[in-house]
Amino acid sequence: MTSGLWITLEGGDGSGKTTQAELLTERLRADGRTVVRTREPGGSEVGQLIRDIVLHHRGDIAPRAEALLYAADRAHHVATVVRPALARGEVVLQDRYLDSSVAYQGAGRVLDATEVRELSLWAAEGALPDLTVLLDLDPTTARERLDSADKPFDRLEAEREEFHARVRGAYLALAAAEPGRFLVVDAAQPPATIAERIHERVATLVQTHELR
Repeated sequence: MTSGLWITLEGGDGSGKTTQAELLTERLRADGRTVVRTREPGGSEVGQLIRDIVLHHRGDIAPRAEALLYAADRAHHVATVVRPALARGEVVLQDRYLDSSVAYQGAGRVLDATEVRELSLWAAEGALPDLTVLLDLDPTTARERLDSADKPFDRLEAEREEFHARVRGAYLALAAAEPGRFLVVDAAQPPATIAERIHERVATLVQTHELR
């Protein structure tokens, strides 16, 4: 590969992003690819500090302040982690990117989604992934999964079902607006079935990418 490939995983809390990231990483590495696993927020030292604030801070954070914190993490993460890895010809597999901000801070916090997206694009100098996998899951099912995990909820996981319903609706609208970038997968399916669907799309994308 003369240049890298950037894949992001999106979806509501409890949709299985971590599981699918692990499975896809194994497949890509078995195919001889160098994979950089990362996340937002928290994919860098600075990002981890921001993650502690936005997800684990005790007390309220104003919605606009929250959006700005995510954008700050994004600016640093893209500049110091994503772009260098792509320049080395590696595959960047990332848990959440700007679509999360549009869904969670835009729809979830009821901010202007266009402004939130433009803020993130400015922070990341317009960078967009080659592929965004959206793991779509009903919020009620997602909450059942989170409850069964028996771990404390972070600030966003703890939000009411109406919040997560708005987030899901925003994600589906984003995918409908950019069908070329998004792959929407029913996250209620067995993990192995989901993984195979994702790998099929990624394999096609890798082949196309190498022929450029």
